[in-house]
Amino acid sequence: MSPAIPITDNHMHIDPRGRGLLAVKDFKNAGGTHIILVSKPTWTIGVTVSKPDDYITVFDETVELARQIKEIGVGAFPVLGVHPAEITKLIEYMELDRAVELMKSGLELATQYVKEGAAVGIKTGRPHYPVSDEVWAASNEIMEYGFTLAADIDCAVQLHTESVEEPELVDITERAKRCGIKLHRVVKHFAPPMVNVCERLGIFPGVIAGKDAIETALEEGSRFMMETDYIDDPERPGAVLGPKTIPRRTLKLVEEYGEEVFWKVHKENPEEVYDIEIEI
Repeated sequence: MSPAIPITDNHMHIDPRGRGLLAVKDFKNAGGTHIILVSKPTWTIGVTVSKPDDYITVFDETVELARQIKEIGVGAFPVLGVHPAEITKLIEYMELDRAVELMKSGLELATQYVKEGAAVGIKTGRPHYPVSDEVWAASNEIMEYGFTLAADIDCAVQLHTESVEEPELVDITERAKRCGIKLHRVVKHFAPPMVNVCERLGIFPGVIAGKDAIETALEEGSRFMMETDYIDDPERPGAVLGPKTIPRRTLKLVEEYGEEVFWKVHKENPEEVYDIEIEI
């Protein structure tokens, strides 16, 4: 039976070394229809970066996985980029300046995939853990470079950052503004359910569908997307949330809130952000 509404996970990783397509089938069988498929951090799939082309291994794998996912009847839209924690890995064996240039090169490559139609956005951000002032400044430089690249081709940017409240969201937004990107293209991945703040600023929250988070978001409106950040790691099964989470939670909440609100969350919002078509 075809689903009545699309159900989209805004941030999911799939790894052929993990559950791979079995996780996608779980998502589909629970009612899921579309995935924003985010490239995995290099080190989690055994890639040690020493030159820009090393990122191609990760990006090509993600694009190929998207093709396989589509073959089993689930929409898949790749978002490719450089995880901000990469900087900590790289400076273990190279100078910070070289690490910055490599990460920028990775973002340039990701942007090329978007230009060619193989991806719908890029990912960047800044570390979600304490770092030195020097590394923090370098990370903001990389993130802003990502904004500039995305602005040049008018594509979305998913951000992995520290935990945020309003001051951090304001800082991120001001940096994005300076780089010229359309603010509705900026997605704060793993966002708290601060729908009103994000709407006022112009950026989009991807709200982790944990306990009560979606209900809290819905109290403020429907201008958000839902995500699991499923990482498909055999050593952390079900982390961050399992692939069935968003379909199950959506179908449950539809009973209370109706289909219209989730039509916006799962179709209209991702279409606006990523310039894609969500069809069922």
